[in-house]
Amino acid sequence: MSVAAEPSSPLRERQATVRIAVVGNPNTGKSTLFNALAGMNARVGNYPGVTVEKKIGYARWGDLRVELVDLPGTYSLSPRSKDELIAVEALLGMLPGEGDIDLAMCVADAGNFERNLFLFSQILDTGKPAILILNMADSAEAAGIRIDGKALEGAIGAPVVFTSANTGRGLDDLRQAVERALTQKRPAAPSALPRPIVEETERLHDSHSRSKLADANTSETPYYLFERAILDEGGETERFLFARLSAGFEEDLRAARSRLQQGGFDLGSIEAQSRYAWAQKVTAQVVAREERPEKRLTDRVDRALTHWLIGPLVFLVTMFIVFQTIFSWASPLIGFFETLQGLAGEFVGGFLPPGALQSLIVDGIIGGVGSVVVFLPQIALLFLFIAILEDSGYMPRAAYMMDRLMAAVGLSGKSFLPLMSSFACAVPGVMATRTIDSYRDRMLTILVAPLMSCSARLPVYILFVEAFVPDRRFLEVDLFGASWTLIGLQGIVMFAMVWLGAVVAVPVAAILRWTIFRGHSSPFVMELPEYRLPSWRVVLGRVYEQCQAFIVRAGTLIFATTIVIWALGYFPSDRTELLALEQRIEDLSGEIEEVSPAQGESTDGASPDEEAPAAEPASPELEGRLAELAALEAEANHLRGELLEESFLGRIGHVIEPVVRPLGWDWRIGVATIASFPAREVVIGTLGTIFSLGGDVDENDTSLRAELDRAERDDGRKLVTLPVALSIMVFFALCAQCGSTLMVVYRETGSWRWPAFCFTYMTALAYVGALLTYQIGSRLLG
Repeated sequence: MSVAAEPSSPLRERQATVRIAVVGNPNTGKSTLFNALAGMNARVGNYPGVTVEKKIGYARWGDLRVELVDLPGTYSLSPRSKDELIAVEALLGMLPGEGDIDLAMCVADAGNFERNLFLFSQILDTGKPAILILNMADSAEAAGIRIDGKALEGAIGAPVVFTSANTGRGLDDLRQAVERALTQKRPAAPSALPRPIVEETERLHDSHSRSKLADANTSETPYYLFERAILDEGGETERFLFARLSAGFEEDLRAARSRLQQGGFDLGSIEAQSRYAWAQKVTAQVVAREERPEKRLTDRVDRALTHWLIGPLVFLVTMFIVFQTIFSWASPLIGFFETLQGLAGEFVGGFLPPGALQSLIVDGIIGGVGSVVVFLPQIALLFLFIAILEDSGYMPRAAYMMDRLMAAVGLSGKSFLPLMSSFACAVPGVMATRTIDSYRDRMLTILVAPLMSCSARLPVYILFVEAFVPDRRFLEVDLFGASWTLIGLQGIVMFAMVWLGAVVAVPVAAILRWTIFRGHSSPFVMELPEYRLPSWRVVLGRVYEQCQAFIVRAGTLIFATTIVIWALGYFPSDRTELLALEQRIEDLSGEIEEVSPAQGESTDGASPDEEAPAAEPASPELEGRLAELAALEAEANHLRGELLEESFLGRIGHVIEPVVRPLGWDWRIGVATIASFPAREVVIGTLGTIFSLGGDVDENDTSLRAELDRAERDDGRKLVTLPVALSIMVFFALCAQCGSTLMVVYRETGSWRWPAFCFTYMTALAYVGALLTYQIGSRLLG
């Protein structure tokens, strides 16, 4: 029996849509080729319930309608997890709601395609018509590598196409090869595996391919899954087939393995030996290399960039630029969007009378849109750098250099950039895990990334450190006529809070590795491609794709979360008195503007260097109106605080007060914590509202610090002391109080259980950390 099935002919009807799977090793230019073929006609999602990303592109090649399915980059079709099994099921056309795959295009690096043939030989065993695409052909030719395409086609039994996706070379040849592969019958290539394994696989397939459980409505089980069941003892395919097929399959599988082992086959290594031996034989027949004494440019550059000393220094400079971009260079863009949000709120609010509708549109809808858009600058800049580093070939070198460090915490080198990016914001950090091939490493990185102390936590640290941590200085120097503090208590506390989450992430990752994601770690395998100039069309296309994916996939959920928190804080309070006060304040402000003289402004035509005329003293009438305005604003702020306490949010705060009391908190701090769920920095404005200062205060507002310092509990004791301040900061350092991050975790994993797990374990960590901090601090500091 031939391993490969006779290809179907989807072109028998010229209007049929052909589904083509794009498969390949990482760093072979697979995504670049996909984008070149599909253009902007692509959409990204996840297969239901798993982290496997589903990227679908559409194209029309003459009369042929094509649907391109870009599967995640992989070195093997040996599924070690449910997520990896999903990719195999997608290739085999077994997923409910997904059509069958008519053709598999395997993208390989033309300069080093021997290792890529391992994956291609597995694709041949699936029985799908296949094409081998030797991408980056121009780089291979420049390196003196000559490949006989016709001989290679004869050796593998499938069409071969040479492309350079960055430049568009070979795309027309590829389209023609697709039509030939779908219409012309080819003799099936023999399997690279030994004949006894093929025979045992055929025996299992013939006996059980149509067997099913009594209550299961399953279709015929593909040949390839039986092959994987034999070779991957204890693997995901075995568990899948045990659940899918009748009880007799398990016994027959054990018998098949026993016969092979008695025949001298080591099932743990025979596949690698056989497939790589086949790949070496094929390569020897079709590849000729020109002798070139001079080293390739890639080799010369790698001598520096992977050097034990120079390499890490270059990497640190590169990472500094990336993180400086995320932290600082994005700030003007973020400020621009925040200004637009404020102007839009003022403009729309001017057309609506004060009330629930105005608050919904201005604070809920416009504020919700702003909470989504504000992430775009960081996401766009981060993925701009990631795309440049990947397309240039530097990213694999960076992962290689960081692998030893990350392995100490149970991760791989590819986890470094997402985790470091999360120090700016966990949203783009979680999204950046898409570059991680290993399911375990990707999931672990996603689950610990929110522990990195993002920039949204900094306002909380600044407020409580400067207000409640004593300004004790331990090391000062006098330079340039000024005293400079080198080591101070406030700086130590700030440093500790910023790095607390990263330190805690180490044991968390280890525990998750030992429990939920237990099993053998995937070996760190990384192809080091040639260096090349990035294609700006590809780079900008990736940035656009990631920004669009964030807005469509996560932005809607972030927006909905913001609306929910707004509603909890607005209803069911009666705001008639507050609306009347706000109207009076608006009217009085207009009257003051009309009668107020210019205070301290330069006269027209006066030079900036000339002394400005003395400010005209305010009239008694104006002073009276200003005093009245200040009193009305204070009354309105006090009333807003009372209304917040009466709202659903305030009532929740009172309900949880017994829970947070051991942390040294009362209902007011509890409410501020809950209100900060859409974004952590919201806690500052909420505290301002609660303490009758208005919601527009920030972490540098001295009045807020003074109010927090004066605040008392019901028994007359101070509300916020140093242990309480430390407790609050530890809680925010470890908690998952960020709806945006949790929504992105859901979108990246395709399941609500992972954001729920993330929220639960981080909240528990934060609570225990805050509890220990307050209880121990209270006993030590009094």
